[in-house]
Amino acid sequence: MAEAGSIRCNDSGRISAQGSLFSRHDLWGIASSETCTAMNWLGYGPEIRQARRDAYTDRDRMVTERARGEVMQITTGSKGEGLTCFLENDRDVIFASTRVICLEENVDACDFSKETTVFRSYNRVCYPGHCILRLKRRGTTRISALKNALCDNGYGRVFLSSKVYLKAMGIDKPKANTQKHPRAGPSVPRSYYGTLHTDTVPALRYYCPSILTKWAARTRTWPPPKVVQDVVSLGAFLTPVGCKCSEVKDFEWRICFNTGEIELVTNLNDTQVKLYVLLKMLKKDVLKPRKKEITSFTLKNLVFWLAEKHPQALFHERSLFHWLHVGLDALRVAIDTRELPYYMIPERNLMEGCDMDCEHQHMWISTIQDMMDEGPRVILRLPKIRQTIIAHPEPLLWYSRRRTELELLYLMDMNRRMQCRDKNWVYDTRDVIFKTIKRRKHEITYQVGLRMYIDGSSVNSLNDVWQSLLM
Repeated sequence: MAEAGSIRCNDSGRISAQGSLFSRHDLWGIASSETCTAMNWLGYGPEIRQARRDAYTDRDRMVTERARGEVMQITTGSKGEGLTCFLENDRDVIFASTRVICLEENVDACDFSKETTVFRSYNRVCYPGHCILRLKRRGTTRISALKNALCDNGYGRVFLSSKVYLKAMGIDKPKANTQKHPRAGPSVPRSYYGTLHTDTVPALRYYCPSILTKWAARTRTWPPPKVVQDVVSLGAFLTPVGCKCSEVKDFEWRICFNTGEIELVTNLNDTQVKLYVLLKMLKKDVLKPRKKEITSFTLKNLVFWLAEKHPQALFHERSLFHWLHVGLDALRVAIDTRELPYYMIPERNLMEGCDMDCEHQHMWISTIQDMMDEGPRVILRLPKIRQTIIAHPEPLLWYSRRRTELELLYLMDMNRRMQCRDKNWVYDTRDVIFKTIKRRKHEITYQVGLRMYIDGSSVNSLNDVWQSLLM
């Protein structure tokens, strides 16, 4: 990382660095490389991303096994993609019943066991990317939430209400040290110990070969054929939320490809992932939408489209700011036109019904244009990266190594607690591995707190230290 102040603009508008003249292209390349390095130190490098994905995959597997295969848990969003630190952002989780399957029209229901309840999807009256569910066959396994949400239309046809199902699935008593929050869309937010935040979404498995076949058949430069087939094989889910502008929103279910999207993010190259992370940071720290007018899901789809339409060789370490400029421009156009197609189902407009008023629309368009005009200096708007750029390399590397080790320990601790739980979900604190992890976590937190104190930083408690490291 270049020391702060080593790169300057001269009077001609060209860039002088250590006595040499650089063109704008050279400057953007240098700034891109240094920003990639800074992001690695901050916990966005490929190795830690993979470690996070592996840890959450293992936890999902253990929870699914504890449920005896009746419910499958999948960590989605930024945690499932490995893009955020342990306490950074919420953890998004979907729970899908394995005793229910939803099928497209013309898909045979005979391939599923008699225990499985089968629904048939219809989308003729629905907004693109949504469907309604008609009961095809009752399974022998009874699920109370399903029973309560089945509605007869008066003509002998039974449909599944997404509104009633979601309400039924959200009725449970919070466990100790757990706080429930008001429902947001299809998710039920919870906080654990005041620091761990989880959004839980109930879902149903969905077999939709025609949708995935259509997606797979598109002409593209990315993802490669093997990844395309992997995404197709992962199938889809239905979540209980309808389009706000739909007349049948209380019965609509949204079609989602959570596991497929994790596979796609995993197969983005390093520059594309960092582009996605930077866009999310700019959304959070600069644009600051209050009603989810612009979401991380919006930005992820934008990056998917860029990756599909441009050769992968153009996405490299020195081109990060070029693609950030392109990505911001694409976001500006999407906000201006209120149109961005969903990557998996292009007929669905992600900007539809996003509650964006004209005042915020014009403000964001202007702000994005300002950010584009700033070039690489736009990252100075991002506190985490700005602090990294101006920091001296030696202490920065020291803190980075301890932050990485501490996060890995917390991921290990998370899964070790699951392994050591009994049938009542109480974990054995006498476990030797658990004690070793706990001791090392305390050592690192104490070392960092002591160095912060010596360096003149304000340290109120060790609890503040570990939270600051893992945010």
